[in-house]
Amino acid sequence: MCSIRTAESVCAGHPDKLADQIADQILDDILYDDKAARVAVEVMAAGRRIIVTGEITTNHRPRIRESVRTALARAGYSPLGILIYVWTRRQSSDINAGVTTSLEARGGDSSAFALQGAGDQGTVYGYATAETPERLPLPLVLAHRICERLDTAQVEGTICGIKSDGKAQVSVRYDDTGAPAAVETVVVSVQHEAGKDLAVLEREVRSLIVAPACQTYLPIDEHTEILVNPSGRFVEGGPRADTGLTGRKLMVGTYGGLGSHGGGAFSGKDPSKVDRSAAYMARLIARTIVDAGLAAECEVGISYAIGKADPVAFEVDTLGTGEYADHILTAAARDVFVLRPAGIIDVLNLRTPRYRDLAVYGHMGRDWPRWEQTWRFERDLRKAVEPRAHRAATHR
Repeated sequence: MCSIRTAESVCAGHPDKLADQIADQILDDILYDDKAARVAVEVMAAGRRIIVTGEITTNHRPRIRESVRTALARAGYSPLGILIYVWTRRQSSDINAGVTTSLEARGGDSSAFALQGAGDQGTVYGYATAETPERLPLPLVLAHRICERLDTAQVEGTICGIKSDGKAQVSVRYDDTGAPAAVETVVVSVQHEAGKDLAVLEREVRSLIVAPACQTYLPIDEHTEILVNPSGRFVEGGPRADTGLTGRKLMVGTYGGLGSHGGGAFSGKDPSKVDRSAAYMARLIARTIVDAGLAAECEVGISYAIGKADPVAFEVDTLGTGEYADHILTAAARDVFVLRPAGIIDVLNLRTPRYRDLAVYGHMGRDWPRWEQTWRFERDLRKAVEPRAHRAATHR
């Protein structure tokens, strides 16, 4: 049975994504000085005001206003005349105690990575699909590529008269085998100067943005509906038109709503927060299973209790596409991948500050993050699967 799946992405100047970038710029700048810092900052961008609040525990004095101005400039906004309000405090001593010395460590466990507990309770998810090289759903990949091209066109002047706020939404039709068959609808909204001819803008977006963004994946054709600024004029944009807030584009940053999400935001959080770090590990596990040819699609769920190092639940779901039973893959993955927070931070090198680069166009699907480098684990995972599969076969 055919189906249509849809996902969106947003440009660097979108108010919510601006807030994410500011939060992660603050985090990066703090981690440069203190890799052990505890950070959980929230940002609101409204009009010409930026509000930063949250918890920061560090041995160095944060340069928050400087970080805000840097992020504004990188997102295409002038920091001149922007009022920056900062209200931060140190992390709760109770939470700090539970994270610093885990439940296991308090019980005498001295094994690897036992000391640090999870920073909160909750469930995180990782997802991967074989339908694109990025191992992400095609509608999301195309939406990201369109937004990247819009931002490049704005910076380089390829399209005159556009500004940094914008978004894209892509609907893809899948055939009865579940394979992408056609790009059905593309919606692009981009802020522009008052004098910009909207008919010219539509032609430019079609030919310079949408068509090349889709070409290497699933080219558009004469049946593809392309809507450019369907609401008409889009002169007022950015935080002056809409208030931006950290953590309001969770689907854009992960799987486009086509994979599960535990609800926790990433931006502004140091890796002791499993909302972020464990979600990256879950993605690594899901992608490794797909890259190793063990499934065409995979979702991994990990649940934690605050102050506890070991997860309280872990499950692999291949959504009916696995080469082996899900319980075999779950057990094998549990042996190969470290799931304790301190181990995740170590394996994924999460104390290295480069989080601001992840705050636009998604946290997943790039080449450089360690949670995308599955070649380091594919062989070990296959070796862990084989004896379990053999035992299962002999006991049938």
